[in-house]
Amino acid sequence: MLRRIIHVDMDAFYASVEQRDRPELRGQPVVVGGSPDSRGVVAAASYEARTYGVRSAIPMSRAVRLCPALVIIRPNFSKYRAVSQQVFEIFRSVTPLVEGLSLDEAYLDVTQNSWNEPLGMTVAMRIKALIKDTTGLTASAGVAPNKFLAKIASAWRKPDGLTVIAPERVEQFLHQLPVDALWGVGPVTAARLKERGIGRLLDVRTADPAALHAAVGSSADWLLRLAHGQDDRPVSPNRPVKSSSSERTYAEDLTDPGRIKDEIAGMARENAEWLARREWLARTVTIKVRYEDFTTITRSHSAAPTRDPEAFVARALALLEKTEAYQRPVRLLGAGVHNLVGRADIDDSDERWPLLRGLG
Repeated sequence: MLRRIIHVDMDAFYASVEQRDRPELRGQPVVVGGSPDSRGVVAAASYEARTYGVRSAIPMSRAVRLCPALVIIRPNFSKYRAVSQQVFEIFRSVTPLVEGLSLDEAYLDVTQNSWNEPLGMTVAMRIKALIKDTTGLTASAGVAPNKFLAKIASAWRKPDGLTVIAPERVEQFLHQLPVDALWGVGPVTAARLKERGIGRLLDVRTADPAALHAAVGSSADWLLRLAHGQDDRPVSPNRPVKSSSSERTYAEDLTDPGRIKDEIAGMARENAEWLARREWLARTVTIKVRYEDFTTITRSHSAAPTRDPEAFVARALALLEKTEAYQRPVRLLGAGVHNLVGRADIDDSDERWPLLRGLG
């Protein structure tokens, strides 16, 4: 049976909530985020702000230069979470197969649904109407036979859009897409692909396998499947947490090696505390460094599962030595843990088990 998957994405979520609650902001270029004087970044931008080139994740100082009339609102995440809960209650009233990606977007498998509605388009229209009636906000939705296509479709006609890719239209739709529409292809990867003459989605299909692998490594087979519109991932309502991380942007660039080490060590210990509260362990430690020119690098190291704070600190500091953090001013630092496991995932016969058991 062909699946009917919907990807729902709230429109400019944080900014739209603020405009809803403060009528004087409607029609104004609004962003939610930090101060331009303390290296804040844009968390969300209204569509009025986007006409000036303001986008999420850019520095707030740059956003103000692009749009001097910008209205900056400090984020209120408790309010956004409350609205998100209302939206997800609507989703779950339609189907139990809801996979949340963030506060403001989710996949829904509506192949079977509480309305016994056979058309995914109709289900999406009703969901959008319920969101509008309940929250006063708009959402965009994409309907397709799989998650990859549904997510692309939801962004096709924002805001308040609805795009349906019926099975018989999949090939026609794929012909319209650039290579960076592929899942996991960001600007850097897209540039590497284009250097090799792979600029359109269809080019991935006919690309030389060696060139494709040189550009994207082990993701080559995955991207090739997506280029054919193939994505068999199910909608997983209980997506496991796969990582935890901490990061901080500093008001002034860090140049003191001792301070940089202390910051990374503190974040590594935060990650260990987070694991301890959940009785999990982690195999991989990752650090992130962003220099004053916004160049960002990550380094990671994998070993036996643990949640020993000092082991994380030692590994994070060793990774720091593989960067230029002590030679270049640092704007942002981060540390995280990945490849999480619970005790049930480790065989009792594993020779490391007595040590792991002693951690908690």
